Amino acid sequence: VQLVESGGGLVQAGDSLKLSCTASGSIFRVRDMGWYRQAPGKQRELVASISNGGGSPNYAASVEGRFTASRDNAKNTIYLLMNSLKPDDTAVYYCNAEVNSSPWNRGFQTYWGQGTQVTVSS
Repeated sequence: VQLVESGGGLVQAGDSLKLSCTASGSIFRVRDMGWYRQAPGKQRELVASISNGGGSPNYAASVEGRFTASRDNAKNTIYLLMNSLKPDDTAVYYCNAEVNSSPWNRGFQTYWGQGTQVTVSS
């Protein structure tokens, strides 16, 4: 199973970016998908998570109201629309997904993407 992110870049404060992450490979079912970020010298933190069931995403308080997570289950893809970006949003953004690879095995494994850099200048 591979997760590939795209959409990062260098923007100015107040701009918007949209990240995408697609899971591919041996996939029978994808459960929760999420976005995390890690700034230099800081621990990786949850930005947003979204379940397969279609419920409302969960957001970190620091991005609530500015970021919107969504997913396309048919494409095993999760998106993160980031509006009103701030310099504090500068980080490497990672997606993850809980994947079940076999209908005969109920277990899920968590996979991570390689990360995409988001840099917000003031």
